[in-house]
Amino acid sequence: MSRSLRHIKAFLFTLVVPCLVACGDSASDGPGGKEGEGGAGGEGNASGDLFALTTQVFGVDAADTLSYILLTDSLDRDEPLSLDSGIEILGRGIGAGPDGGRALFVASDAAPTVTRYDLGADGSLKEGATVSFQGQGLAKLDEYGGQFQFVSETKAYFFDGATAQVVIWNPKDMTVSGAIPLAELVLPEATLTFSAAPLRVGDAVISFAGWRNGPAVPSQAGIVVVDSATDEATVVTDARCGYVRDGVEAEDGMIYMATEAYGAAVHRLNPDNAAAPCLLRFDLETRKFDPDYHVELGSLFDGAAAGSLIVGSGGEAYLRVLDENAFEIKDDTHPRVLASAAAWRWASVTLGDTPTATVLDAEPTSGSVVNVPLGGKSFVLQFQGQDTTTFRELGESGPGEVSLTAPGVVFSAAKLR
Repeated sequence: MSRSLRHIKAFLFTLVVPCLVACGDSASDGPGGKEGEGGAGGEGNASGDLFALTTQVFGVDAADTLSYILLTDSLDRDEPLSLDSGIEILGRGIGAGPDGGRALFVASDAAPTVTRYDLGADGSLKEGATVSFQGQGLAKLDEYGGQFQFVSETKAYFFDGATAQVVIWNPKDMTVSGAIPLAELVLPEATLTFSAAPLRVGDAVISFAGWRNGPAVPSQAGIVVVDSATDEATVVTDARCGYVRDGVEAEDGMIYMATEAYGAAVHRLNPDNAAAPCLLRFDLETRKFDPDYHVELGSLFDGAAAGSLIVGSGGEAYLRVLDENAFEIKDDTHPRVLASAAAWRWASVTLGDTPTATVLDAEPTSGSVVNVPLGGKSFVLQFQGQDTTTFRELGESGPGEVSLTAPGVVFSAAKLR
């Protein structure tokens, strides 16, 4: 196995972080655990795999939106998950934690706080301490679970677009210790967002920035490399294309970055609102973009709209390509609707100096997906409107069959044990 694939396997999918509480079954509550409060029953025995999904269920009004923490001992099950035994969270919630860390950290757009839930010996979650990020200027914590990155037992990061900073906090003591400002990423009148799937390479925590300005996408790409040993960040931008929120480390050791499907949809509907979707290359050693490397994604697919560079369980790279025979584009089609339409096919990609792509024989699905690492595997979360989310493992042959179905919209999932 090449050095790059070992990095991807070791850091992106099987990052080993010391357990936030004792890993044995004797650890019933963990620090601050409240026996019987906020519990959600774990499925099956109190050992073996256990996963936590945080799903958002939308009401008629935004104020009616609730989220639920759902537990499952398997990501391969025929029966859809139910909200009946879930822990209810106000607002649009996200949940994250280190792989196998026996703790879940939950936030939402209802408050600038994070609440810790510890896994008890009986397989249920016990609500623990809450920490506020308000002192760092945050009004809420939302979007993706991947914006949380756990470095050690006592250090974690949260990449926040609204305040353009990385909040440094202690998940053991539930305290905030500081922040890393990212002023270089502030664009006037543009909304800054971060990737749902950052990378981990050695001590480096790598995230990708994207901007929206109404229905337009500014022509700017951005990468943030945080040295977790020093809490220092390197921020580098590039003006050749925009909404570059996806990236993978390839076999040549370079970081390849691509426009997300939403940015591709913006360009397809109105080329004046966005630069052509592209593939860029970043050298992690020199901390610079390759000035001679710029590949328009459409050139790989005879001009078709394409975006969203996603990594598979074994380090494979995939793109999404729009099949216009599967969706009728109208004059008033919104780019979010197009990006979410079940009209995007999967394509395998060989990265390098001269990248190539092959469209796979798989049914078209929504172009906007969330990619999460769970237990050493890569899963893509795909949405059926706002009603249902499906899980598929992304392997060497592309996306597998639907392995799990959950109600609502799932933007985050974590492996508790």
